Amino acid sequence: MTDISLFKHPDCFYIGGEWVKPSSSASIDVLNSSTEERFLTVAEAQAGDVNRAVAAARTAFDIGPWPQLSHAERAAYLIEIGEEFTRRAHDTALHWSTESGLLHKAALNLAGTLEGIYKFYAAQASTYPFLERHTAADGGVGLLVREPVGVVAAIIPWNAPPLLTAHKCSPALLAGCTVILKASPEAPGAAYMLAEACETVGVPPGVVNILTADREVSELLVRHPNVDKVTFTGSTAAGRKIASICGERIARCTLELGGKSPAVILDDFDVEVAAKTLAERTPFLTGQVCASLTRIIVSERKHDALVDALSAELAKIYVGNAFDPASNMGPLAMQRQRDRVEGYIKKGKAEGAQLAYGGSRPAHLNRGYFIEPTLFGRVDNRSSIGRDEIFGPVLSVIPASSEAQAVEIANDTIYGLNAAVFTNDAERAYSIGRKIRSGSVGHNGHRTDFTIAFGGFKQSGMGREGGKESLSAFTEIKTLVLNELPASAAKQLT
Repeated sequence: MTDISLFKHPDCFYIGGEWVKPSSSASIDVLNSSTEERFLTVAEAQAGDVNRAVAAARTAFDIGPWPQLSHAERAAYLIEIGEEFTRRAHDTALHWSTESGLLHKAALNLAGTLEGIYKFYAAQASTYPFLERHTAADGGVGLLVREPVGVVAAIIPWNAPPLLTAHKCSPALLAGCTVILKASPEAPGAAYMLAEACETVGVPPGVVNILTADREVSELLVRHPNVDKVTFTGSTAAGRKIASICGERIARCTLELGGKSPAVILDDFDVEVAAKTLAERTPFLTGQVCASLTRIIVSERKHDALVDALSAELAKIYVGNAFDPASNMGPLAMQRQRDRVEGYIKKGKAEGAQLAYGGSRPAHLNRGYFIEPTLFGRVDNRSSIGRDEIFGPVLSVIPASSEAQAVEIANDTIYGLNAAVFTNDAERAYSIGRKIRSGSVGHNGHRTDFTIAFGGFKQSGMGREGGKESLSAFTEIKTLVLNELPASAAKQLT
């Protein structure tokens, strides 16, 4: 499958409201993860392109109309952008499945939700407290104002670019920021989709700019003195580097990083039901999800029963081409990701874990980056497969001697992104959920919610995305103490 006709200018960048030629002839071939064939070729940004994009965003923020528009006026653009994504939902799904390996039927469903994300943030224009009145300590009128943080570099990964683009760019734009969206070399489609949507609806020049670049050039964007904030989703290793660079120049950053998320199965919960619930989620994006529940902690006496039940459920998963309606799980996104997953499967065996299911490439597929869903039992939480984020469909079952030890094991990790507690008792779910050091905890399953907040404790990140928390991340707080309330401020407060 080779189709570059979906985009008008794959050989260009969208900068300053125009499609501009790159500063060099460097390009990136995007491969079909199901077939390993070239799917798309796009321009690869170099230092000059980064500087040009930052300059455009800086100008649009400093002297352009965008920050001076009302929140309602900016919201109107978000609504139109969302409608454009609905109009092109099939194009979004095609790219997502081809680039990342997400089943096409799932990609179509998720593409249909993008408009709702843009409209969700647009609705915050009338509900978020951008301006609050206080009584100052000296008796004057105190105003707390939340103003846009400035120029934002939004760096998105290759696993879920349409969703993450929406969740990063929408609140930034509503707040009044301008954006440089840096796409992953493996999955640039969503960035081009946003650029074309912005062009269609007439977003002012320089408000949204898009580049595709690899790590070295991306770092130039993070280091750039005219970038006020970096919002990044990706590995914890990359997040550490970004945080250190931002720290050097006191730039703001939001980091949504890796996870090794525990599912704690209490003894009152049926292991067959738990196995079915966990196995149903395992194929999603072929396990390339930072919040996946990959560490399954269960009592010693129920360990073997859970492993047997999970093995039976995983055996029902048919691995195949992302566009095959019969497939339950598609490929991993790229060669290096499959190499990584296979490397961890090898480590799991070497470290003494019991391989209960999978562990190999599917015998019927000789092309594409496929791997079987894989299950290990009797995993030591201190082992590589118990400790490291694998980012693939590999589950580890860890026995615990008591409920207290189960919580201890759940927290014995550098990560803290997501978790779940399986129990029939809501009080126990709440009690244990409060003890687990994690940004999200679901009752009886994977239950994260971007309409509330999403993000991690510990080395799973800094800050939150989703809900009003995401808007806060794109604002700076200013305190004004005045003798009286200005009429213009009074109008905003009504």
